[in-house]
Amino acid sequence: MDPILILVLTAVSIGFIHTVLGPDHYIPFVAMSKAGRWSRSKTLGVTVLCGLGHVLSSVVIGMVGIVFGIAVGKLNIFEGVRGSLAAWALVSFGLVYMIWGITTLVRNKRHAHSHIHADGTEHSHDHVHDGRHAHVHSAGGSAKLTPWVLFTVFVLGPCEPLIPLLMYPALRSSVMGVVYVTAAFAAATILTMTVIVALLSFGLQFVRLGRFERYSHAAAGGIIALSGLAVIFLPI
Repeated sequence: MDPILILVLTAVSIGFIHTVLGPDHYIPFVAMSKAGRWSRSKTLGVTVLCGLGHVLSSVVIGMVGIVFGIAVGKLNIFEGVRGSLAAWALVSFGLVYMIWGITTLVRNKRHAHSHIHADGTEHSHDHVHDGRHAHVHSAGGSAKLTPWVLFTVFVLGPCEPLIPLLMYPALRSSVMGVVYVTAAFAAATILTMTVIVALLSFGLQFVRLGRFERYSHAAAGGIIALSGLAVIFLPI
């Protein structure tokens, strides 16, 4: 069998496994989609955009390594550093978002005040101190900024298996081999991300949070932070 074909099939397999085993590849999108009430098209669009940034950043680094003859070992060390930065960035984003959710929740907590009028009549009424709607989709800048924060985190995040896959056809001076391997890995990674996000988001449509919906932003932030911690501390 042609060695390049073997590499292409390997790239597809590794791209699939690499994505499935990494909860950071899909959990953040599902959590934000549910909390922010994103449309299906927005959810999948953000997923694809972040997947492209995730793969292409490693492609660029791999190409730099090929052009300048940088050893695979050195590139892998650099990718490892990038991976740690991306994971901690995801944790930080999750924690900040969780704090924002808790702050919004507290600020919008409904409570009662009693008033006594001049004629002695007493009545009470419920109100919140912040009249703004708590959902992120109507929170202006927050709704627009969140996808780009995720995109930045994913650009930082490396595809560790990709660079070694690229190096072999490059050493054989096969430009088309590099193209085929890159395309196969990218397609497998992005398609797997998109399918998992679509399936999980579809399933969550049938989950009714009821009175717990107001906790969704804080919960989403916590879940995102946990997915980042899983990448850091679990052997995945």
